[in-house]
Amino acid sequence: MSAGNESGARLSQFKNKGKDANELRRRRAEVNVELRKAKKEDQILKRRNVQTLSDEPTSPLQEKDPNAQPYQHWSVEDIVAGVNNQNPEHQLQATQATRKLLSREKCPPIDSIIAAGLIPRFVSFLALSECPPIQFEAAWALTNIASGTSEQTTVVVEGGAIPAFINLASSSHLHISEQAIWALGNIAGDGPNYRDLVIKHGGLEPLLSLLESSDLHALPPHYLRNITWTLSNLCRNKNPAPPLSAVQQVLPALLRLLQHDDMEVVADTCWAMCYLTDDSNERIEVVVQAGFVPCLVQLLTCGELPIMTPALRSLGNIVTGTVKQTQCVLDAGVLMMFPNLLRHQKSNIQKEAAWALSNITAGKDYQIQEVINAGLIPILVEILQQGEYKIQKEAVWAITNYTSGGTVQQMAYLVQCNVLEPLLRLLTVKDNKIILVILDAVLNILQMACKTGDLERVCLMIEESGGLDLIEALQTHDNEAVYKSSLNIIDRFFSEDNDVDDAVVPQSDGDRYAFQVPEDQSSFQF
Repeated sequence: MSAGNESGARLSQFKNKGKDANELRRRRAEVNVELRKAKKEDQILKRRNVQTLSDEPTSPLQEKDPNAQPYQHWSVEDIVAGVNNQNPEHQLQATQATRKLLSREKCPPIDSIIAAGLIPRFVSFLALSECPPIQFEAAWALTNIASGTSEQTTVVVEGGAIPAFINLASSSHLHISEQAIWALGNIAGDGPNYRDLVIKHGGLEPLLSLLESSDLHALPPHYLRNITWTLSNLCRNKNPAPPLSAVQQVLPALLRLLQHDDMEVVADTCWAMCYLTDDSNERIEVVVQAGFVPCLVQLLTCGELPIMTPALRSLGNIVTGTVKQTQCVLDAGVLMMFPNLLRHQKSNIQKEAAWALSNITAGKDYQIQEVINAGLIPILVEILQQGEYKIQKEAVWAITNYTSGGTVQQMAYLVQCNVLEPLLRLLTVKDNKIILVILDAVLNILQMACKTGDLERVCLMIEESGGLDLIEALQTHDNEAVYKSSLNIIDRFFSEDNDVDDAVVPQSDGDRYAFQVPEDQSSFQF
């Protein structure tokens, strides 16, 4: 966690094997897989406008038509005939019938409508400004088709719908504008290619114009929610990330939305921030400079899980960045929130908080000191003692990163917090990576004790806690890296001939070193 050329040198110095900048990024990607599973109900890629009653539109901005005719069943053949009829009223009725078919809760016949060749006709209806009802019905039908599979979305895009929807987003009829915006959100949510195509066609401009020209509270709630959700999809997906110019264009609007009082608007805005910060340090810096960090930190206290989850993840992404970016989060007071987050009733919040903390303890020693001052080390020890395993894993990373960059005083405090026993107990898990990370922490602590003259005392603590037996047992482990790491610790510190050589002692490199040895070593007793 550092900037530019400093990153590699510093992390190589402070972190043992496997825990360099690329490892932190890999861990973020690994945790993202679990997040994607957890957030399916929180932030949806695509949405279908579904009818609750057979004759009742469900667009939030359209009221039921008092003159609507009783519902009659239309076959696909009937629809094709009506859409291709030259009579505008027949076209409207057939398009409305299509919308109703596609708005069914179960098994809408999307493929049948596509196979009938109706998509180009519906796209052409979007331009009929002299007939707003058919614009709305066609937009709704196409929205639901675009909510389907990638193949179904592709048919809508190849039918020329993107520029047509962008034009319609500025319609003076809010229910039509809303439906067009909804459709653009579905198309953008399909993946990075269509997201960028919407942006390339100018899809951001009408959305941002609507937000800039209005008092946000003057917009109907559902309309504003749709705009926000579509903007979040335009920030979504990687490989590639959204164009940087588009990100810079959308950030001022997102900052306004983040401060709105509608929970759904704020939640979707937080997801947008989550996507934008899950990227390079350069992209993180754009978000930091735009002033989002204090708002995101404040949202951690809102008590609403749909907001707290993406807000915490966004901040967790930022602290994977440079030391300066991490410090910006710390300066906003985030650590004050962590006692409650690490003990939150929802285990996913605890896990996210512990993960973020592991990236903070991978920073400079003065940042580790802020973690200590916030009273978080005893809570991490508590998690190691009795937390769920998925949270314990993150706590292990937080402790090991701490031991890689902490000063002698900080390391002594860690041992005084009784970290060794619960940490060593986790050597029995079936996760080879976590075993190696724990062994790294043990090695770091032993090296510090060796430097300060406390080796015998620390070795005794490890032995009395049963940790030595667990480390010795790993010498027969079938994973070669685990076997070698445990053997190294036994040979260096627990064999009869354990005189310390230079290889054990952390070496100084300019202003970077693993441990700072005080003149009065006797002041660091455990």
